[in-house]
Amino acid sequence: MTAPGGVLALASDLTISRMGFGAMQLAGPNVFGPPRDRDQALAVLREVVDLGITHIDTSDFYGPTVVNALIREALSPYPADLRIVTKVGARRDSAGAWLPSLDSADLEKQVHENLEHLGVESLDAVNLRLATFEGDSDESIAKPFETLAALREQGLIRHLGLSGASGAQLTEAQSIAPVVTVQNLYNVAHRRDDAMVDRCAAEGIAYAAFFPLGGMLPLQAETLAKVAARLDATPHRVALAWLLQRSPTIALIPGTSSLAHLRENVAAADLALPTEAVAELDAITA
Repeated sequence: MTAPGGVLALASDLTISRMGFGAMQLAGPNVFGPPRDRDQALAVLREVVDLGITHIDTSDFYGPTVVNALIREALSPYPADLRIVTKVGARRDSAGAWLPSLDSADLEKQVHENLEHLGVESLDAVNLRLATFEGDSDESIAKPFETLAALREQGLIRHLGLSGASGAQLTEAQSIAPVVTVQNLYNVAHRRDDAMVDRCAAEGIAYAAFFPLGGMLPLQAETLAKVAARLDATPHRVALAWLLQRSPTIALIPGTSSLAHLRENVAAADLALPTEAVAELDAITA
């Protein structure tokens, strides 16, 4: 089956569908504990593959461990073209709080836990999760990224990426090891990361945009809804289509625990926005 939205070839052994799947919502409320409907979660994962998606975003701190276990149960042995991108750099406490954890010893432990729970010998790609979604910190990430680079040299990780990174942090990471993906907050209403989006396109780096509808104010939502109504589409589908047209290296990782919502997300890859609609959406934050 043709990959929805086309594909991104990021390395000789790393090609992903631009329309990916973010698995975090398969866990319980607040990404903590088991899913409300386990059979449905497994069905969603199998449908992801059936729809031609070859890019799943996950982490062992979703649940924690719950989502990776679901992925393994639903999809292992994995299709040859499926690429699973995971994240390290955080832990969860007993109440579900997110706790940054960038200590070298624990990062190594987190990588081994992802390997074990996904049931693989090497991770396709690992993002270093930093402390901010905004990518507005220039704090050095050399030590934790060097830890992951060493694990890459050992063959436990094939490719490296960053999540929540600034331009300075991307530059620093690239001085240590190749970076194939940046995963930051970006959507039609939240475009502080425009420069990073353009930089990733120029350098052939995948930009995985998360929270595709996050941060919408009433007026912004109204504009999106008007465009969607004219195109006989949902606002969610239009927002995803705008992202795909914004940059050739944007990859999407919308998440859902609903089969219907998953199919709606994938349908965004077939929605070609006319020039006037793109211009209206481009001006949405002005």
